Amino acid sequence: MKNPLTKAIVFLPFVATVAACIPSPKDLETTPVQVQSPKGVVTCQLYRPDRVTWDRAIDFPATKMSVPEADAICQQEGLRRIGK
Repeated sequence: MKNPLTKAIVFLPFVATVAACIPSPKDLETTPVQVQSPKGVVTCQLYRPDRVTWDRAIDFPATKMSVPEADAICQQEGLRRIGK
């Protein structure tokens, strides 16, 4: 298989098959939860029950906190729920 086209024909279906097995965050969404913080209620979209990498805020008091601050609250809630 020295020809680059031959390699591509063999390799591309393999890549497509592997990519189809990787879940999207959308596939792992839970029901949104509301978390009370000192600056107001933050609505969080949590994902995996064993990981907080994708957990994020979907609603928060924007006049009182930033997006990174709201996301941090959601990740803390995810950690609290998995017991860490």
